[in-house]
Amino acid sequence: MASAATINDVARVAGVSIKTVSRVVNHEPNVRKLTRERVQEAIVSLNYKPSLAARGLAGKRSFLIGLVYDNPSDSFLVNLQRGILQACREQHYGLALCPSSEAADQISDLLEWTRSTQPDGIILTPPLSDNHDLVDKLTTAGVKFVSVSSAGTGRGPAVYIDEMDAARAMTSHLIAAGHTSIGFIKGPEDHACSALRYSGYCRAFEDAGLDLDGSFVEHGEFDFASGEVAARKLLAYEEPPTAIFASNDDMASGVMHEAYRRGLSIPADLAVAGFDDTPMSRQFWPGLSTVRQPIVQIGHRATELLMSQISNGGPVENDPLVSPENATENDVLPFELILRASTTAET
Repeated sequence: MASAATINDVARVAGVSIKTVSRVVNHEPNVRKLTRERVQEAIVSLNYKPSLAARGLAGKRSFLIGLVYDNPSDSFLVNLQRGILQACREQHYGLALCPSSEAADQISDLLEWTRSTQPDGIILTPPLSDNHDLVDKLTTAGVKFVSVSSAGTGRGPAVYIDEMDAARAMTSHLIAAGHTSIGFIKGPEDHACSALRYSGYCRAFEDAGLDLDGSFVEHGEFDFASGEVAARKLLAYEEPPTAIFASNDDMASGVMHEAYRRGLSIPADLAVAGFDDTPMSRQFWPGLSTVRQPIVQIGHRATELLMSQISNGGPVENDPLVSPENATENDVLPFELILRASTTAET
């Protein structure tokens, strides 16, 4: 087998010094555009794979991104990791996972993890990204971070969608389909998006000049079981809602399961909508109408923003890797309504 290409090989092919190759690989400034392009071409032609350990020793970095999470939705986390890993591969970084512990002093545990693992920066997922105390302590400790799928606390960059407008659009779709009695299943209270999605649901009723029945609002935990329990309560009314909008697809799947258990037909007897457009929404019959949150793209963009902080220690717009049109601390990515047969939409 041929030996793997080394940094010396790249330097020789590109006609530059080893130090210049190192600067390009580590995305450091002060490398001319043509020189950077020549080095990158040599890296591709030689299939050069930088050593994270060697880069860390040379650049005093770990070349690791940390993903810190406490989220019950496996589909959300898998898609988020896909986007993060794509960006990590592009920049020759590794990814370290940190599931939040159930310890009484959760924040201290997370801070200890950052000290022992020493990632160059971390990506925070909700509800951790909505925790003001955690964010303040990370800021004080000088830990670089980006929040995803949440407007966060206003401290540090964030990548998210307009949660309220997305829920408003889905509720408006249900109203336009003829439903005036619409149940809603909220997410956990410690997730900021739960309140925003509920606000969007309420706003759609206001837009349509309809009265909202508060008894048709239930709480869930963003998992299948809580969606099933909430649906059981909503469908037990003498005059139950004709549609149920669950705050994520996992809970919507629980709603559909309970509806079928009762012998109801979807959407003839009950229209069902979810949020996130996870793979399961395409695997149901009928297909689940949902809000597509670009989770993979959110993960990718958050990683770009984090690497910008790591490279510069300054504003995103100083980073040569981030295009000017995307150079912003907070990125609000577009959502999309995916209308399938569960809400009488065409398949």
